[in-house]
Amino acid sequence: MKATAPRHQPWDVRRPPRAEGKNFLVTGGNAGIGYFVAEQLAGTGATVVLGSRNPAKAEAAAASIQSRVPGARILQVRLDLAELASLRRSVEALKLDRLDAVVHNAGVALDDPPRRETRDGHELMFATNHLGHLALTRWLAPLLSAAPAARIVTVGSFAAKSERLDLDDLQSTEGYRPKRTYGRSKLAQMHFGLELDRRLRAVGSPVTSVVVHPGGALDSLTPSRPPVQVRTSGERLRGLPAGLVVQGKHAGAWPAVRAVLDPRIEGGELWGPRVFGLRGEPRREPLWSHLTDTAVAAQLWDASCDLADIDPNLGLVA
Repeated sequence: MKATAPRHQPWDVRRPPRAEGKNFLVTGGNAGIGYFVAEQLAGTGATVVLGSRNPAKAEAAAASIQSRVPGARILQVRLDLAELASLRRSVEALKLDRLDAVVHNAGVALDDPPRRETRDGHELMFATNHLGHLALTRWLAPLLSAAPAARIVTVGSFAAKSERLDLDDLQSTEGYRPKRTYGRSKLAQMHFGLELDRRLRAVGSPVTSVVVHPGGALDSLTPSRPPVQVRTSGERLRGLPAGLVVQGKHAGAWPAVRAVLDPRIEGGELWGPRVFGLRGEPRREPLWSHLTDTAVAAQLWDASCDLADIDPNLGLVA
């Protein structure tokens, strides 16, 4: 009896499908997980745009990718998510006719206790990690709508799993604690990605929104990419025990890369590492219980659009 081929080939994180002719934007693509998302997407033949607030770091990242991926098509755009008023100009500078996917990856985490604000008076982590990506989506809307089936991929954080939003204090004006504020800012962004997909589906848009998280991703377990990422032998040895539980940032990029490229992934899904959500190849996860609260997501949406002075339809869900 002749064996039949499987309906779907298993996903290979090291050999993703080709994507020639497509345009992908990765925010924060010059460092960390964003760099490895960009490097892996560049290997598919797509044009990858590195969104970075530091042109010199973006140039170094582009050179690193091009040295490892022959023929890589890399563009750069200055992108400062903490400066909401600058984002429209950044999108205009792209000079693209369409965008097949954006990976909302960039973020800032503050270790020092003092609370910091942007020029607009927003708490820095909430503004950069959440409000900036919301506003960026608004200005990217025409480019995303011009693609046949564009995808918006939001990179959350495992740190958000243990947090809950305080809708009366979204910007941590009271009881500010850096780690909690960071986790809540990423939780807000994950709520945004899921609420966005609900609204896109409600109007029959071909654009979809997917949420991912990298699990536990450490520098000590990340391969070197000088000068972007440098890991010494000592750091590698010290990080080996942690490798039983977590992984490097190259592996932390896998859920986002799959969410961009795999046509079987549907909007409104959550993807993360296979082993306890901390390490391993990407898999679909059940939505965390607090991420299923659509009332919180809707209230956050309205409050965030008001804070960012953005039309709640975002140009995508009109």
